[in-house]
Formats: sequence, structure tokens, C-alpha cells
Amino acid sequence: MKIAKRHFLNYSILIPYLMLSIIGLIIVYSTTSALQIQSGGNPFRSVMNQALFWLISLIGIFLIYRMRLSFLRKSSVVNIVILIEIGLLILSRFFTQVNGAHGWIRFGGISLQPAEYLKLIIIWFLAQKFDMIQSDIGTYDYQALTKGRWMPNRLNDWRIISMVFLILVATLPDLGNATIVALIIVIMLSVSGIGYRWFSTALIAIVSASTLLLGSIWLIGVDVVAKIPIFGYIAKRFSAFFNPFKDATDAGLQLANSYYAMSNGGWLGLGLGNSIEKKGYLPEAHTDFAFSIVIEELGLVGASLILAILFFLILRIIVVGIRARDPFNSMMSLGIAGMLLVQAFVNIGGISGLIPATGVTFPFLSQGGSSLLIISVGIAFVLNIDAHERRLLLEKEIEETFH
Repeated sequence: MKIAKRHFLNYSILIPYLMLSIIGLIIVYSTTSALQIQSGGNPFRSVMNQALFWLISLIGIFLIYRMRLSFLRKSSVVNIVILIEIGLLILSRFFTQVNGAHGWIRFGGISLQPAEYLKLIIIWFLAQKFDMIQSDIGTYDYQALTKGRWMPNRLNDWRIISMVFLILVATLPDLGNATIVALIIVIMLSVSGIGYRWFSTALIAIVSASTLLLGSIWLIGVDVVAKIPIFGYIAKRFSAFFNPFKDATDAGLQLANSYYAMSNGGWLGLGLGNSIEKKGYLPEAHTDFAFSIVIEELGLVGASLILAILFFLILRIIVVGIRARDPFNSMMSLGIAGMLLVQAFVNIGGISGLIPATGVTFPFLSQGGSSLLIISVGIAFVLNIDAHERRLLLEKEIEETFH
């Protein structure tokens, strides 16, 4: 007995997604309209572009939800996507820099950021790879992932592909997305079925390496690091992290004004549309520092409510991953939840000075069609997985009842 998939649509995921998307459109208009008016442009230009990507996203959700999961997990499909992504990342290197970094492919009035797509692609790729060796992981633990070798001996080894992606993104240079991709790889390893002690070891290694890196830059001096060609633009971010008010008109401009925005907001905010900092004082107020403007306009209370909706969405996706009986479905869901959580954490850490600013957008709220599109595709995967798992479970129960 086959039951239509539409009967298993998970509204506890779909409704928060729709709420955050609509809130995001409002925030994009709020953070972009003032400067558009000042420059004599159409105040609705940015939000219309974002709305176009959202419309495409909704169509994508509908199509992906109706797809068979067996098609989405085919090696041939995943390999084609991997090759296209590598090509896009290489192509983006030849387009004009934005804030000292490459990474955008522009045509007409639309720009695409391949590094954003990589976040979901690496989850998809690793889930498919690790699913194929689940029995080996259960027997040999982490050695199943390396075939007993520290160094890979095949070009299609997941370590080779992952390293190629990390190098391509890091050399753009795009420190923020490279960091997120690296953390996503760690998350995927941790949910692959290997012993939890390996995840603990990897986490300790990351924290230790980050502390060592920051300490080394502080001891050597940001000015010395800035002389290295590829790290010139990145060095400014470290300079602002150590003391944003030391150079509040240049390197520390963003973080200093982010502090001012959050201070202006207080508990209840200045009111939607009434931000002071977005009117030319805080650069990237519509992308990297959109959440600072949210706090300024809606206050800590309003920002906390938005965070609560986002974390509820992430929690519901985690529940889908935990309940999934199929390893691929479980790893995909947990990876997508991890992607959203890491992106939110890195963004909030950057705007508050807890970690160096990385240029990472905040999920849903920042202007960025590529970011919204890839989040939507991830949500579509989860909705499909949840419907598939629940339908199989119900059909099994019905079959057992009648037999």
C-alpha cells in the first residue's frame, strides 16, 4: 500500500522556514533601502532580487520534495555536481574582487557565490561516501574511512576531494566559508558512525590550532602577517579582532560600528527601519553584519525571538536525523542542521568580536540569493527525507497489522 508523500509534509520544519524567509525579506529591505535611496536607486531593488531567489527556492523545494531519494544518492549524480562545483569555484577566481576577495560570478544584475553551494554539496558528497561503507565503519571504526592509510592513494578519495575544495575556497581568499566547510567536514565525520572519541579529538585539535594561530599572529604582529600577499586582506580582520578601536576608521570600522549598533538597540530596539548604523556608518550592514542591524532595530528581545525560531528549526532537523533509520538520510539531516548552526555561530561570533570577522552571512536575514537558495535546497532535502522515513514506517506498520 503506497501512501502519497504529501501526507507526510513536516509543517514543524516548513512553517519556521517560511517565517524566517519572510522575516529575512523584511530585514533585507530594511538594511538596503536607505542606501539605495541615498544613491538615487530603487529602494526595492535588493529585496526584489532576494525575493526572486526565494521564488526559485520554493520551486526547488517542490521539485526536490517530489524526487526519489534513490536518485539523489546516486554516485553518478553526486560526481557530476562535484565536477560542476569545482569548475564554478575555479571560474569565480577570474571575476572582479569584492572586499579583497574573489568568489562571485556575475552576469547581468545577478551574482552567484559558488562557495555557498559548497556547504551543502560537501554534506551531500560525504553522506553518500560514508553511507557506502557503513558496515566497514561498524567493524573498523575510523580506519574504514582511511582504508588503513594516513595518505590517500586515489583521486576520488573523500580526503582528496575535501582538500581540493578547501584549498580552492581558501585561496579566493574566503576565510569564512573555508572555516565553515572545514567545520562541516568535522561534523560529517562525527555523525558517520565512528567512535565519539575521534570527534572529541578533532574538536580539541581545532580549538588548539585556532588558539595557536591567533596567539602566533598576536606575537608576530598583524603588520608582519599583512605583508604575505594572500593574507593581506585577512590580516585586517585579525587586527580588528584584537582591538577594533585602535583603527576604528579602517581595519576596525566594521566591528566598532557593530558594537555601536548593538548598543543602540538595547532591549527593545529603535524600531524597524530606524537604524542609524545602516546609513553608511556600518559597511556590509546588509550582509555580514545584518544581525547587528536586527539588534539595533528590534532590540535584544526581537533578535532573541528570531534566534528562537532559527534554533527551533535546527532542532526539528536534528530530530529528523536522529529518527532516520537509513544512514544516508541521517547524515544528510544532521549535516544540514550542523551547517545552519555553524553559520549562525560564526556570524554572531564575528559581529560580537568573539572570533575574527569572517564575512559569513547570517542564515535567512542577510542579503544573498545564493545563501538563501542553498538553505532552501537543504530544507527540501530534509522534508523529503522525513516524509520518506515516516511513510516507510507507516507502511511497514500497516503491512504487519494485516499480516
